[in-house]
Amino acid sequence: MAHLTLAGVSDDGKRLRLTDDDGVEHTLDLDERLRAALRGDATRRLETKMDSALRPRDIQARIRAGETPEAVAEAAQTSVEKIMAFAAPVLAERQHVAERAQRSSVRRTDGAPSGGGARTLGDAAATHLRSVNVDPDTITWDAWRREDGRWTLTAAYSSPERSGTAELTFDVPGNYVTLDNEDARWLVGEPIAAAPAPHDDLRHARQRRLNAVGELDQELPLGEDAIGLVSERPLEAFLDETPPSDPEVAAEASELREEASQAQAEDDLHGGEAPEDAQPAPHEHEPPARRPVKKTRGRASVPSWDEIMFGGGKQE
Repeated sequence: MAHLTLAGVSDDGKRLRLTDDDGVEHTLDLDERLRAALRGDATRRLETKMDSALRPRDIQARIRAGETPEAVAEAAQTSVEKIMAFAAPVLAERQHVAERAQRSSVRRTDGAPSGGGARTLGDAAATHLRSVNVDPDTITWDAWRREDGRWTLTAAYSSPERSGTAELTFDVPGNYVTLDNEDARWLVGEPIAAAPAPHDDLRHARQRRLNAVGELDQELPLGEDAIGLVSERPLEAFLDETPPSDPEVAAEASELREEASQAQAEDDLHGGEAPEDAQPAPHEHEPPARRPVKKTRGRASVPSWDEIMFGGGKQE
């Protein structure tokens, strides 16, 4: 490095004349930065000009708010290496806050101390992770400052039992953290709500059908009243008087009424009996004949639920 000596000022007063040890003359522009340096003005420090769309102050503000150097470098339209001179001190600050938060106490969101007595966040997390055979050093801690001045703390962890990112709020003046999500509560060993059971649509549909059948069964007449009702009144009239509350069962009942009406129409057409020469059409399935319910003297057997709903009786 050459050693320069001040030889004077240029004739126009805009440059300094300097000479090296070999007597070679050099010049130095007299600009505002040089004048500030000569005055020792601490508020106007020399800065290396950056080819960046962001000022150094903006870069540091974005890093402090939680952005990564890669994201800030992309926003600044420059390389990560060029912004690290300004980002590195802020990243160190974030790490320091994260370490300090691990030495703070744990509180619930309502402000009360967390269960298990006085304990720090780091101790609580380490104790719980060791209980599930996980090294506490595998946690990745980070912190960034929010717009309200408080700090958000995160802890990314992975274990055979559960993996996730705990979110906490660090109150620097009070030196305590609050747990903001279930991952944070699990990390320190707090009880968390069990996951809801998977929804079984088929099981719920069956249960609704059983409930609807139960409602119909409770409304059916019993004993002699049931015998008289079935023997004297058609099935469709009974279904009209006892509409099921379940939509699916109601649809099935409607189909039964239509089938009963069609069967009755065919009986009326043939006088109640099928012609002797009537043969089933090719490739058609002959529906089973309905057996009429007969009145009997004395006590008769009560028809089953299937006989009431689907017609017919016991096959002989």
